[in-house]
Amino acid sequence: MRKLAVITGADGGMGREITYAVAAQGIPVIMACYRKEKGEKKREEIVARCGNRKIEVMELDLSSLASVNAFAEKLLQRNEPIELLMNNAGVLDPKPITTVDGLSHIVSVNYVGPYLLTRKLLPLMIEGGRIVNMISCTYAIGKIHLPDFFTHGRKGKGFWRIPIYSNSKLALTLFTLELAERVKSRGITVNAADPGIVSTDIIRMYNPIIDTLCDLFFRPIIRTPKQGARNAIELLISKEAAQYSGTLHAGECGKPFSQKFIDHPMRRILWEETEKIVTPYLEPKPLKK
Repeated sequence: MRKLAVITGADGGMGREITYAVAAQGIPVIMACYRKEKGEKKREEIVARCGNRKIEVMELDLSSLASVNAFAEKLLQRNEPIELLMNNAGVLDPKPITTVDGLSHIVSVNYVGPYLLTRKLLPLMIEGGRIVNMISCTYAIGKIHLPDFFTHGRKGKGFWRIPIYSNSKLALTLFTLELAERVKSRGITVNAADPGIVSTDIIRMYNPIIDTLCDLFFRPIIRTPKQGARNAIELLISKEAAQYSGTLHAGECGKPFSQKFIDHPMRRILWEETEKIVTPYLEPKPLKK
């Protein structure tokens, strides 16, 4: 019997495809969804397609650390071994939103929430387990300026969602690299998947004229959610992916991150600063290398 898979954003375009691909392998799946009602509808569709009824929808709001903690605690109490963890959920807000924890909504959903979720669930991860983080090609232009990174960017710069989104994806990339090293001895792999530019609501500009033109000229030539999910699916279920850790999978192949990111000066510092934020929800003992 395959162990449990946890997939965030499972009710979205790519999340639905990833959930179906994993469930089709006969793996029990927890669909972690922002809106449980929407997730239940997607669950019914997936069960009808693959026949795997061991799919459960659980509510998870990555913009609330208390919600992340509550979700993880439920799984910890159940004590079911986890084989796969897919951090897929992401947002690209059109305006600045501050969470109840005082964080940028984009940064919380794309980075701090997944960080806390992963750290909380590590005790349940089995040897041979796989963690996959959905990043974006924009990580390459991201910058980490502390402490402003955790809010809405650098003071005096105003709000522009693309740089903040890019910064959050760089942070998730650095987390991937650092975590891969820290859990290597446990036989757990940690990798990043880049879906490319995918035709989902996340790319909307919230301008009726621009969005209409984008729909007309660009959506037909960018990736479908099924195509965008392909790399993540390969990392989760292919036999070959078991040999990778701390790598980036973009396009049709996997490759090491460039040395620029492996040796990024903020890699360890960001880990330590994030630990300070999530410490109230973690066991006293830190995760060391």
